[in-house]
Amino acid sequence: MLADYRGRVVVLFFGYTHCPDVCPTTLTQLAQARRLLGPDAGRVQVLFVTLDPERDTAQLLARYAPAFDPSFVGLTGTQPQIEAAAREFKVFFQKVTGPTSDSYTLDHSSGSFVFDPQGRIRLYLPDRAQPDQIAADLKRLLG
Repeated sequence: MLADYRGRVVVLFFGYTHCPDVCPTTLTQLAQARRLLGPDAGRVQVLFVTLDPERDTAQLLARYAPAFDPSFVGLTGTQPQIEAAAREFKVFFQKVTGPTSDSYTLDHSSGSFVFDPQGRIRLYLPDRAQPDQIAADLKRLLG
């Protein structure tokens, strides 16, 4: 997956579309940071990996991620694939039951992983990072 974006800075964020707070806020901050990059924005790719493949279909992700920025890509897989990817990045997530079987939420790690154009992981952006800070870090990686 990451090899497809070699030559770009890649921001990888794990979340889910039904998230009430952290996910839409983070994606909004990343979209704002990308806009601050001006002409360099085309050299940055944001990938949103769902932690909820049960509800987040490929069709839903194809609308959700680009709603924040047309270049954003939403990714899904099978539950075992998602769990393996989360383990690889040490992303915590856990289902929290709601009043009905389909109204659950997920507690999850909330930072983003940033890879340089050579595909090496270089940064971890906390969810509280502001767009101007994110843009400055991405600019440094772009050279």
